[in-house]
Amino acid sequence: MNTQFDPRTNYEHTKNQAGYVDRKKATQADYDRIGFMSGLEVHQQIKTEKKLFCHCPAGKFNKFDNYHAELIRHMRPTLSELGEYDGTALMEFKTRKEIVYRINNATACTYDIDDTPPFPINREALEKAIKIALRSNLNIVGEVHITRKQYLDGSIPTGFQRTAIIGVEGLLKMPKKDIRLIQLSIEEDACREISDIGHRRVYQTDRLGVPLIETVTYPDCTNPDELRDAASFIRFLGRSTGLVRTGMGAGREDVNVSCTGGTRIEIKGVSHIKWIPELSHNEAFRQWSLLLLRDRLNSMADKDNWHIVAADVHDDDFSFKFEPIVESQKAGGALKIIKLPKFRAALSHFTQPGKIFADEIADRLKVIACLERPNMLHDEMLEPVLSNNMWKELGEVVQAGNEDALILLWGPQDDMKTALEVIEERCLMAFDGIPKETRKSFENGTTIFERVLPGADRMYPDTDSAPIPLDLAWVESLKKDLPTEIIDQYYKLKEWDVPEDCFTYILSRNHFPVMLKINEELGVNGKLLGTFFGHRMKYIMGQCPKAQFTGEQIYNMFAYLKENNLNYRLAWKMLPFMALHPKTRPAKVIEAIHFRKVSESEITKKISRIKEDFVPVKKKNQEENLRNWIMGQIHDEAVGNVDLAEISKTI
Repeated sequence: MNTQFDPRTNYEHTKNQAGYVDRKKATQADYDRIGFMSGLEVHQQIKTEKKLFCHCPAGKFNKFDNYHAELIRHMRPTLSELGEYDGTALMEFKTRKEIVYRINNATACTYDIDDTPPFPINREALEKAIKIALRSNLNIVGEVHITRKQYLDGSIPTGFQRTAIIGVEGLLKMPKKDIRLIQLSIEEDACREISDIGHRRVYQTDRLGVPLIETVTYPDCTNPDELRDAASFIRFLGRSTGLVRTGMGAGREDVNVSCTGGTRIEIKGVSHIKWIPELSHNEAFRQWSLLLLRDRLNSMADKDNWHIVAADVHDDDFSFKFEPIVESQKAGGALKIIKLPKFRAALSHFTQPGKIFADEIADRLKVIACLERPNMLHDEMLEPVLSNNMWKELGEVVQAGNEDALILLWGPQDDMKTALEVIEERCLMAFDGIPKETRKSFENGTTIFERVLPGADRMYPDTDSAPIPLDLAWVESLKKDLPTEIIDQYYKLKEWDVPEDCFTYILSRNHFPVMLKINEELGVNGKLLGTFFGHRMKYIMGQCPKAQFTGEQIYNMFAYLKENNLNYRLAWKMLPFMALHPKTRPAKVIEAIHFRKVSESEITKKISRIKEDFVPVKKKNQEENLRNWIMGQIHDEAVGNVDLAEISKTI
């Protein structure tokens, strides 16, 4: 083997070769160069009392240790009517996973484990899904057909999810670019995963069956910022109806990303929209870099005749001090050295920031062979564990040459056959480019392998549920209560000259309707309302996250200020008290914060006296410092009594 090879130099070289740039420095030209293409599948839970196909309560969640029974299942693939196996089913079967469902009697029933046929679809959920589809400018179907979508990761005990298309071919209107919508579906949510360690995966069933909508876009986004904006607008749209749940876990995004010559990779369950730009950016460049690796490998080796070479490593020949290897050997585990012919410089090939192709193999070993990381060492590690001399000796066991790469693998004996298959399979995939898969997201913008991407034929009719005809007159009647379109709300905020940094908070929490009502009925300035909600309320809610404000409470507060001829800025002082005492009437709030009515003339008289007490601290900007100091002295008394901008002019 070539001891002069430097993995870090190769990592940087392949990173530069792929043309990787930090997202904040990337331009549209960078994304056009690699053919960035992306779309979304946005999931939002519908606000209902009961689940979608049974009468269990929706939105009631249990603590992880609060359950009455456990149900254990194992995956066994079966042939389809065409005599074929599903690729995802085969992958899950290889894992030999024991799937454990923790069941609480208050939130689950026999329907959840497929021991009882489904009830008729929850009509409340269906009606709300149609309303959201109408607001999304989708064409409502004439008849709802419930189908089964295969879910083979164990997150649904039945192995399938009941789902139905509600609307097709819509349009998401946005300020810079409209995004086409493929469809909106109604479906039942999956279980919450508690843990996935080794061969045991544990789920909580309280979320299972909760109604949710899935909005699917075309891959119209050509850069990560467009993708983030589209996800935000879909979330704003759902929340504007008041028909979806909010809070942790109530909404999730699946992000589909590809590049020119690549394939659709699905990043599953992104829980925060702010993660989307970095994730999609890195995924597109990961694919681009893997395509470069593909070209290099095909120029070096013949895929049709390529195989790994593996051999056992015996304790008598080598002495390892790396703790995971030591512990595995103590437990009677296997230890193997593996030669990857012609793969020199492939393992340290850049894929994502701080990650290399070897991580692609290690991630699959964790998921499919159930070998917890760290599960392997290799001779191109960016942070080496073994010396070059030891790698040279290990290479001699499998007769490795300078053009070959080495992997040292350990783990239980029973998992070795699958582990070796995983390594060879992933390396063979590298000759073709990018394998079709779903990936799990992390906050730092990187992803790891989660499972094989399901096939296109994963949906089939649900024989337990009859089609549901939709009466056209009834659908038309649902259009009456639809909220203002999000794009119109956006332009109204722009018209009011509300600061841009207020938009997301206002739209994501659906404050616009009450703002519009206060503006139109009470005449309160729109920009003032924008900063009140987007700055003041955001700050107070950050300090008191459990505080609850209704639109009616805020409206009544501004109505009281108008009726009593009090300056609207007093609302800034009233809000903290209301956060702690939300049921208190405005008059009592005024009393509680010790507000005193003072005339403008009384306040202006104090300016000269206050001015005399000013002691300059800095030599520069004396006039500005004096004005700011006086404002600070009279601010608390002035708020609610006079217009602060006018008093500043007086000073």
